[in-house]
Amino acid sequence: FFQAEDGIRDTSVTGVQTCALPICLFIMPHWSKFADELVATAKKIATPGKGILAADESTGTIGKRFDAIKLDNNEVNRKNYRELLFTTEGIEESISGVIMYEETLFQSSESGESFVSILQKKGIVTGIKVDKGVAPLPSTDGEGFTQGLDGLHDRCAKYYAQGARFAKWRSVLQINLKKNQPSPLAIRENAWNLARYATICQANGLVPIVEPEILMDGDHDLEANMEITAKVVQACYDACIACGMLLEGSLLKPNMCLPGSTCASGPASPEQVAAATVRALSRSVPAAVPGVVFLSGGQSEEEATLNLNAINTVEGIPKPWVLTFSYGRALQQSCIKTWEGKAENKAAAQKALLERAGANGAAQLGKYAGGAGGDAAKASLYVANYSY
Repeated sequence: FFQAEDGIRDTSVTGVQTCALPICLFIMPHWSKFADELVATAKKIATPGKGILAADESTGTIGKRFDAIKLDNNEVNRKNYRELLFTTEGIEESISGVIMYEETLFQSSESGESFVSILQKKGIVTGIKVDKGVAPLPSTDGEGFTQGLDGLHDRCAKYYAQGARFAKWRSVLQINLKKNQPSPLAIRENAWNLARYATICQANGLVPIVEPEILMDGDHDLEANMEITAKVVQACYDACIACGMLLEGSLLKPNMCLPGSTCASGPASPEQVAAATVRALSRSVPAAVPGVVFLSGGQSEEEATLNLNAINTVEGIPKPWVLTFSYGRALQQSCIKTWEGKAENKAAAQKALLERAGANGAAQLGKYAGGAGGDAAKASLYVANYSY
């Protein structure tokens, strides 16, 4: 809304001062065409008792998973593995959304039915990874920014037409207190990139997942992670709000607050992780955001589930959002090891996936007692400076 000077006009003919009518200019929000759909999709993904299966590993990253089971990294094997995941009977009881890599979004099952259609029939929302990976950020000491804004509008329109209804973009930051990292520049640039990505997605009908991941690497303690997580998330929402993002039609995918991987005091308990994580979010995430979908970030399958359960049972700190999961390795590790690329292991692999998904669905409700997957689920999944 714009109004000339102070709104008072001196009429030279009558000598009488009158209030001028404001000159109004209303610009429709970029997301106005999709507003109701965006809000409904975000709420559906953030359904209590459910979460997201992140199956968006790049071709290179899925190759590392296949190397561990001595399986060739080719399109047929990648498709067969994703089909195993998506056709697991009953997966919809605990999974509300699936994030795909671009190759997967346009693939179909052996029967000829598209993966998108298979998931839609289960009531699962299809998502798509849209970033193009991390590149060095000039004028910093080894920090990075995420690429992919060029051509994103057209790509989002194509993904929507294929059936995708949400998207994710991963920004990566690292704590190094001696170097004052993440630096103000890295925080600002990654926040603004996330904001621009988010508004482009919403303009094309895709719910954006805002993902500022702080890696587990470092010797910092839990308190430092909590303070920096709150600072980074706050910067992201400052940028998203400035760019006009519809908060109700978006989701946040942050790290849980954990001590650094080489912290002298060692790991924190689930209760300590929960208190620090929820406190950081309460200081930085608007209540209008419907859901927070945590990344597992190198935690073991069991650790990620126990921490999620504790987050949902912690008391005394406001939690106006659905707090759930968006796990990749912490949902798939036991599944892929059981499968080994062999058709005869498919049923057992799907059973392992279903068990892990069910455990995390229970954890979202604060009802997970522990023990799913046995000792194998406690194996560390940490990889230094993780990329995919």
